[in-house]
Amino acid sequence: MENDRTLTRRHWLAATSSLTVAGMMGQQATAAEPIPNRSAPKFKLSLAAYSYRKLLQDPNSGVTLKTFIDDCAKMQLDGTELTSYYFPKDVTADYLYDLKAHAFRQGLTVSGTAIGNDFGHPPGEKRDEQIALTKTWIENAAKLTAPVIRVFAGHQKKGVSAEETHDLMVEGLTEVCEYAGQHGVFLALENHGGPTATAEGLLKLVKAVDSPWFGVNLDSGNFHSDDIYGELAQVAPYALNAQIKVVVSGPDKKKVPTDFRRVFEILSAANYRGFVVLEYEENENPREACPEFVKVLREAMA
Repeated sequence: MENDRTLTRRHWLAATSSLTVAGMMGQQATAAEPIPNRSAPKFKLSLAAYSYRKLLQDPNSGVTLKTFIDDCAKMQLDGTELTSYYFPKDVTADYLYDLKAHAFRQGLTVSGTAIGNDFGHPPGEKRDEQIALTKTWIENAAKLTAPVIRVFAGHQKKGVSAEETHDLMVEGLTEVCEYAGQHGVFLALENHGGPTATAEGLLKLVKAVDSPWFGVNLDSGNFHSDDIYGELAQVAPYALNAQIKVVVSGPDKKKVPTDFRRVFEILSAANYRGFVVLEYEENENPREACPEFVKVLREAMA
């Protein structure tokens, strides 16, 4: 019997047949420095290696990052996002250059990478480790010629106030942004729970970090309010990278298909120019499901 959580392109199309392409709701929130001088939208498609997480973590699957890159090429994508979680622990320059060369030979740009950092830790060993991790991956991204890293703010720790947590995150992000600028790499803060669970919280941090190498990673599936698309519209002007999931969920946690056309309208209204990265998190085999959803994204972009 088919798992009721399974989501294929066919099911997605059926589920969205009743959706109307809604207009932008409300005014985009203003903040300190939206990305300047974007005169018209332009979209390039990529796929996050996180979509292949189960395969990449299974030594018996036969799937490696090179296999993932090859699949991205078969899907005729513009880029491939090489998420850091699936690299060897002590990655070498030779390994990075080999992957970069493999992607280049397949006609792909390494659209970015991602790390699971947490700057909510107070001063001490754990915080130092998180800063060092981020700086190491800034160096790695530069070797891959990956222009952007998806980063997190982190979470509030026990005994640390919300105000102190905000300051810790701003200090950490400011430090690593300075280092990123020295290597020509952008850092894009993802809306991913904690202080970044809402557009307001995300933009509060974006405004506080004064760096030309800093912006937003817009994740279509990580706002859970009654006005998900309104929140996406607020942060879109600051997006350095855009990540699309195939479902969204509100306060009731009920999954519904993402209105891809509406997401592209939001990005278009913000004159977003850059990669739109599919991140598939559902239960189907990603090697079968992702090509189908890439087709849906292309249809929505048209």
